[in-house]
Amino acid sequence: MNRHRLLPLLVASVTLIMSSFAAAESVSVSVAVASNFTAPMKAIVSAFEQDTGYKTQISYTSSGKAFAQIINGAPFQVFLSADSLKPEKLEQDGMAVAGTRFTYALGTLVLWSAKPDFIDAKAKILQQNSFQHIAMANPKLAPYGVAAQEVMENLGVWSKLQNKLIQGENISQAYQFISTGNAELGFVALSQVMDHGKITKGSAWIVPAVLHKPIRQDAVLLTTGKDNIAATTLMDYLKSAKATDIIKSYGYHL
Repeated sequence: MNRHRLLPLLVASVTLIMSSFAAAESVSVSVAVASNFTAPMKAIVSAFEQDTGYKTQISYTSSGKAFAQIINGAPFQVFLSADSLKPEKLEQDGMAVAGTRFTYALGTLVLWSAKPDFIDAKAKILQQNSFQHIAMANPKLAPYGVAAQEVMENLGVWSKLQNKLIQGENISQAYQFISTGNAELGFVALSQVMDHGKITKGSAWIVPAVLHKPIRQDAVLLTTGKDNIAATTLMDYLKSAKATDIIKSYGYHL
């Protein structure tokens, strides 16, 4: 084959390869998700990929850490926070698409122990102080940590428990402290200890919502995802009946 005929073929091949890479990128979405929402998000992602054919890359972490990563250029296209303040801030700063922010879940806090019968229906153990360690998420990084602090302050035990607190970077780490026995009890998200609508292990006290500010969890489309069809489709999918049924099954409200 002479050089004049070979060159067009090479150009066509390179164009085809570049088009393939572009197509692959356009059908996947990178998402930062608050760690309390890990279990329902895994179920939603499974359904989303099966129903749409789009792929997802999910990073589970504290909302504070995800927020810091986003403002420092992390390539996320959708952000599911455990609060409403961070998505709102991103929208105000032009890093999220205006008008796309919505509440995908209202979180429920629970005081939980891996030990059966360790926590009663009124959480008297917090007043009795008969334990060595109590776990919670860091209030500086995680909205569930803020809510846990508010609960203990409202019950008048916050100052009394300071030397017993173990703080995790996120709510998943707080759960690990309790499940592995490093803390006898602690504050976690209801979704972490609920299976098919029931708390199936240990003992727990579902915290009355009046003891802390609402845990309003907002999602927002980041500007990096505004032209990504997989990202915009996922935002719509989170509002679908299938997704909201999954969310409710893990103890969240809408």
